[in-house]
Amino acid sequence: MSRLQLRPWRLLSSPPRGIRGLALLALLALSLAAGTDCPCPEPELCRPIRHHPDFEVFVFDVGQKTWKSYDWSQITTVATFGKYDSELMCYAHSKGARVVLKGDVSLKDIIDPASRASWIAQKVNLAKTQYMDGINIDIEQEVNCLSPEYDALTALVKETTDTFHREIEGSQVTFDVAWSPKNIDRRCYNYTGIADACDFLFVMSYDEQSQIWSECIAAANAPYNQTLTGYNDYIKMSINPKKLVMGVPWYGYDYTCLNLSEDHICTIAKVPFRGAPCSDAAGRQVPYKTIMKQINSSISGNQWDKDQQAPYYNYKDPAGHFHQVWYDNPHSISLKATYIQNYGLRGIGMWNANCLDYSGDAVAKQQTEEMWEVLKPKLLQR
Repeated sequence: MSRLQLRPWRLLSSPPRGIRGLALLALLALSLAAGTDCPCPEPELCRPIRHHPDFEVFVFDVGQKTWKSYDWSQITTVATFGKYDSELMCYAHSKGARVVLKGDVSLKDIIDPASRASWIAQKVNLAKTQYMDGINIDIEQEVNCLSPEYDALTALVKETTDTFHREIEGSQVTFDVAWSPKNIDRRCYNYTGIADACDFLFVMSYDEQSQIWSECIAAANAPYNQTLTGYNDYIKMSINPKKLVMGVPWYGYDYTCLNLSEDHICTIAKVPFRGAPCSDAAGRQVPYKTIMKQINSSISGNQWDKDQQAPYYNYKDPAGHFHQVWYDNPHSISLKATYIQNYGLRGIGMWNANCLDYSGDAVAKQQTEEMWEVLKPKLLQR
């Protein structure tokens, strides 16, 4: 996303020199800080959000204009993973919700402290010019426990947080972590250090079949017991539950079955990933809106797996191949969301909000409302 934006120093045709050059830079910084280019109809909408809610509803948006149909009565943060949309920023601010950047960088490039500082400065400048409220750091690279990257990543999060908090009042810095702290996908991170260094962790409780060590069969994207074990493990590391936001999937996986047994066991192709013999890469991700349209024409209808506490269905494609689709629905999400109240987590969020059907079709409208409704804390539900 940052490549699409004009950085402040590129407004000058050549590096400024001497007193005049420094004055020009100072004027440029002042004009940016003053919000002279605020794209909102009301200038105050370009001011950063300072309020910190008791319960976080963290929304990932990947672009287009579906955000106009989101349930803004709940949203506290929107992480923009699509092209920058000033209209979205203005609207979110009018609802008291933060809008934050996506942050990703190759870890080998930030081992050097000066390189880290340069990356952070670029992100802060981008946030300021776009009137945004922080950054969501989404780094999912392999890290060896004894490597320089291990310490560099923790330092990056701390320095990013310190700089954003200093430069943008009320700003928020968050970090996305795997569903479990146990070196998922060879990601050995200093989870306690990172949690201490930022405002909170967004726990990606999905893609939990990224490494399949047992039988190569289709399974739930976010099985109930496995998901909650991940949170227990984070909390056992002495990470404060108020530093954890539960991420749930608004998408599923469509697997082509090499064999589909009578008791619905779908054998899948062996696609290795980071050391594991099989993975969910054997399937393809499908949004909830597609799943809801397909389920009625499936050969099995909606099925429920009691062990994994998740829905699935089977269908046959035009070429005659059997498929099995695993996904999450309001029921499976509500079971996991109960943990949030029981253990005092910071909130809930999803990947990603664009996965629902906002067309206005009567059936789709109800399905979409049910998915938003299940995010509400039980105590607050009407």
